[in-house]
Amino acid sequence: MNREEARQRIGQLTYEINLHNYNYYDLSMPTITDYEFDRLLEELILLEKEFPEFADPASPSQRVGGGITKEFRQVRHTSPMLSLGNTYSEEEVRDFEVRIHKLLGQEIEYICELKFDGVAIGLTYRDGVLVQAVTRGDGVQGDDVTTNVRTIHSIPLRLQGDNYPSLLEIRGEIILPRKSFENINRKRLEEEEEPFANPRNAASGSLKMQDSKEVARRRLDCYLYYLPGNLPFSTHYECLMAAKKWGFNISKYMVKCRNIDEIFSFINTMNESRHELPFDIDGIVIKVNSLQQQKELGYTAKSPRWAIAYKFKAERVLTKLLSIAYQVGRTGAVTPVANLQPVLLAGTMVKRATLHNADIIASLDVRIGDIVYVEKGGEIIPKIIGVDLDQRLASAEPVIFASTCPECETPLLRSEGEAAHYCPNEAGCPPQIKGKLEHFISRKAMNIDSLGEGKIGILFDNKLVANIADLYDLRADQLLGLEKVYEATANKKEKKISFRDKTVENIMNGIERSKETGFERVLYAIGIRFVGETVAKKLAAHFGSIDSIMRATFEELKEAEEIGEKIAGSILEFFKEPKNQEIIRRLKEKGLHFEIREEEKKRKSDKLKGMTFVVSGTFEKFSRDEIKKEIEAHGGKNAGSISSKTTFVIAGENIGPEKRKKAASLAVPVISEAEFLRMIADELAS
Repeated sequence: MNREEARQRIGQLTYEINLHNYNYYDLSMPTITDYEFDRLLEELILLEKEFPEFADPASPSQRVGGGITKEFRQVRHTSPMLSLGNTYSEEEVRDFEVRIHKLLGQEIEYICELKFDGVAIGLTYRDGVLVQAVTRGDGVQGDDVTTNVRTIHSIPLRLQGDNYPSLLEIRGEIILPRKSFENINRKRLEEEEEPFANPRNAASGSLKMQDSKEVARRRLDCYLYYLPGNLPFSTHYECLMAAKKWGFNISKYMVKCRNIDEIFSFINTMNESRHELPFDIDGIVIKVNSLQQQKELGYTAKSPRWAIAYKFKAERVLTKLLSIAYQVGRTGAVTPVANLQPVLLAGTMVKRATLHNADIIASLDVRIGDIVYVEKGGEIIPKIIGVDLDQRLASAEPVIFASTCPECETPLLRSEGEAAHYCPNEAGCPPQIKGKLEHFISRKAMNIDSLGEGKIGILFDNKLVANIADLYDLRADQLLGLEKVYEATANKKEKKISFRDKTVENIMNGIERSKETGFERVLYAIGIRFVGETVAKKLAAHFGSIDSIMRATFEELKEAEEIGEKIAGSILEFFKEPKNQEIIRRLKEKGLHFEIREEEKKRKSDKLKGMTFVVSGTFEKFSRDEIKKEIEAHGGKNAGSISSKTTFVIAGENIGPEKRKKAASLAVPVISEAEFLRMIADELAS
């Protein structure tokens, strides 16, 4: 394909993909399959890599992410992002309506909209292209999160039509749909991470993630609801309808109201049906529709006089605590779960609620048989927030936290400074064994995708695997014919897993392929407590092999980047166990990589030997990770923060002013991407 053909094909693909995105996310009317869409996007990404001169900042390839942001630059809003006056009182809404009438003395039309429970955002478009996305912050200035916002499919990177202003700002709310929220929390619970409390917290946390690829996987959404500035329209409603034509996601749950009765009719309707929505709302916003009337009413120091938010009361129910069960996770952490008398809450039947740990149980003073208050603020498992002491039985006894493991009856331990109790029986506790096996085969570890939670359970139940090394002793004849039927539950249909010829072939091939996995992922996969992906990479880079790590003293471990006392202690504890030493020996015999491979050790040069670099900002020719790899390939060292030991700061676009200030105060030279490339130019040319 020549340059002209590439330019035309990139333009055609960009148009088609943007149209399919609009059909899918805004109209909910997809016209092609996900597979067909992915093929178009893959073709565009490959062409843009081959012909970067034709890549467009508004290309749909930006949706997949890839940029890394260490610091979020502070940006002042063109006009303050004020908060709305909130009320839970119907009387205050009536007072608002009376006050507006008195001030204006004329007929008023209102617009009632949903109050999305998310993160406020301001988007700026220049000549129809998204150039900046800024969070609300303190209302005067917020964080520039443009790189992450580009991954949200419902936010147009380029506007539709041609009648939009050359400079346009629009404001709205970034949210996490309930389905995305549940998927994220399910994964966090599987990995024994603390789940997000609600979709709003998850949306906020997602927006501030450093890796935009991870943000893209979160499946955030965005609704827009306000256009500041002078536009050629007379009403707020007309502004939103114009924005809809330009490609913005405008909520269909919006009504015009002439009086207070119509306002409350909408409030009551949405309060009753809000649990049927695919996202969380926490109230209704009432706005004066006329832009001229808004101008006349003006603003207070904190909020507009022409709008108010009516917030729904948090939903809570009373029900009986029947019992407390204890669940054991992969690391041995024991979590108490309340079994409740079934009760309807937020549109679903609730039977369980989390109690987190022994300290929470003690602070609530919750007892078996108590009538308890339960809330569901977007959590997968609702939580108990209090006890109705007036209904407590005289015979109710304080809860004594479990002293032994509910699965293997081993006495539980609780380390000083930690909230959780742990079962120390790693090698004999069934949920811990299965959890470690599931972690080992997971995508970010050994990536044996032909196995999964259900199949691992079957192998364990049939005594074919009791630790991760056993996976590499499996034979096809042991697996053929195995099967298990999982009974139907309230949420899932009956499921049958059978090990037939093709299934067994895939499993054996997947296990064999996993032997090519690099050392840093093997180190993560073996499941040392507190050694996540990042820590495993740091350890692998510092020590080079598992043998060096196993020989290292406590002080030597702490010399590695990001390894503190807690992690160093955990590593020592893991490797002093004979059973873990034996597992490593067996895995070595099977050919797994326990040292950095030769091709990974090769350096391009020693030009940067003895130099320490801090990389900050976004770059034109390379990603931040690629620059860091070049530094290491030429003998240099990367650091996360500027200190007196820093040799150079490599500054890209959007480097934070604080970093520049610190570099100047320590007399650390700040160089550009081009200057860095000149330092290693000979090797790049070769």
